[in-house]
Amino acid sequence: MAQRHLDPTDRAPAKAMAHPHPASDSASDTDALASYLRGQATEFLRALRRHRETGASPNGASPATRSAAPPAPPTTHVETARALRRAARRLSGTLHTFQPLLDADWAEGMRPELAWLSGTLAMEHAYASRLDRLLQALHRLSGSAPLPSPRPVSGGTRATAPPPATPPTAHPDRGNLTVGAAKAGALLDRQLTLARTRAHSTALQALGSSRFHAVADKVALLASEVPLRTTGPLTAAAAAPTGLRPLAIAAEDRLTDAVAALPLVTAGSPYNAQALVHGLSPDPSPHPQDAPWHQVRLLLRLHRYALEVLTGEPTGHTAGTAETDPDDDCADVRLLAAGEALDRHRDASEAAAAAAQAARTPRIAPATAYALGVLHADQRHEVEAARYAFQHSWHKEPIRLP
Repeated sequence: MAQRHLDPTDRAPAKAMAHPHPASDSASDTDALASYLRGQATEFLRALRRHRETGASPNGASPATRSAAPPAPPTTHVETARALRRAARRLSGTLHTFQPLLDADWAEGMRPELAWLSGTLAMEHAYASRLDRLLQALHRLSGSAPLPSPRPVSGGTRATAPPPATPPTAHPDRGNLTVGAAKAGALLDRQLTLARTRAHSTALQALGSSRFHAVADKVALLASEVPLRTTGPLTAAAAAPTGLRPLAIAAEDRLTDAVAALPLVTAGSPYNAQALVHGLSPDPSPHPQDAPWHQVRLLLRLHRYALEVLTGEPTGHTAGTAETDPDDDCADVRLLAAGEALDRHRDASEAAAAAAQAARTPRIAPATAYALGVLHADQRHEVEAARYAFQHSWHKEPIRLP
C-alpha cells in the first residue's frame, strides 16, 4: 500500500506554517481555511463577471454579486464555465472536508448547491468530449477517412482534433467495420449532440434561475466573511478532530481505504472479460465494477483540495478532460499521474456506455451494431488500461517537485 502523504508527526509545508505546530493553533487553522475559501469565492465571482460579459447569462447577476465581483477582461463561454466549475468544486470539496471548522448549518446548505451548479455546468462539455472521443476511436479502429466533425451547438465552442493529413487506407480485414463506422458515427453524433444541446439549455436556464442567484449571493458574502464555527457545544459533525491537518489526514485515510478496496489485482490484468460481457448485455445500468473507481476519483480530488488548503498552492489536474484545470501546476507527480489515470478511466467508461446505448437502438443495420460493439470493446480496454496505469502509479513513492 502506498505511503501516506501526510504524517501527523511531520511539520506542515512551509507556506502553511504560520506557527511551528499549526494543528494546535486553532487561530492559524481558521485563518488558513478562511483565506482559501475567500480566494476561491473571489475566483468564482471573477468567472461570473466574465460570464456576464460574454452575454451567455440571460438574466445577468444579482446586485450583491455585481458589487462584489472584481473586474475582469472578457473571455469565452467555455472558459468562463470551466472557471465557474473549478471554483464551485473547490468550494464544495473544502466545505465537505473541513466542515467541523465551519458553521454547520451554513456548510450543509451551501455544499449541495455548489455541487448542483458544478455538475450542471459540466454536462455540456462532457457530452462534447465524449462524442469527440468516440468519433476519433471509430476512425482509428476502422482505418477509414476521418469522420465528420461533431456539429457545434449555439452558444458554445469546442476544439476538435484535426484530421491526419493523409488518411490511412482501410485494412482488408476491417471491411465490415469500415462499412458500419460511418453509420455508427452518425448515430452517435445525433444522440450525443442532442444530449449536449439539452445540457446547454439546462445550463443557461440554471444560470438564469433564482437558485443560481442565491448561490452567487452566498458566494459573494463568502468572499468577505467566512462563517466559521462559533465556540460552544460541538455538533455531531464537529465531534471529529478539528485541526486542519487532522481533517486533511482523515480525508487521505478515506482515500487510502477506498484504494485498498479496489481490485488492483484485476487491474493488473490486460483483459477483463466480465466488463465486456456486461456492457453488451441488455442491462443499461452502469457497470458495477466502475463505481468504486469513480468514488476513488472523487476522494482523490478531495485529498488534493485539502492539500491546497494546507499549502496554499494548487495541486494540479489533468488536461483534456471534462473538468480541466489548465493553469494548475501539480506539486506531487504521483497525485498527478493517479488523477490522470482516473480521469481517463471515467472518460472511457462513460464513452463505452454511450456506445452500448447506441447499439441498443432499434432496427439498426448489423454492420452498424458490429461497429458499435467493437467501439464498446475498445473503450472497455481503455478502462482496463487506465486502471493498470493507476495501480502502477499509486504504488510509487511520492515525488514532490521543487
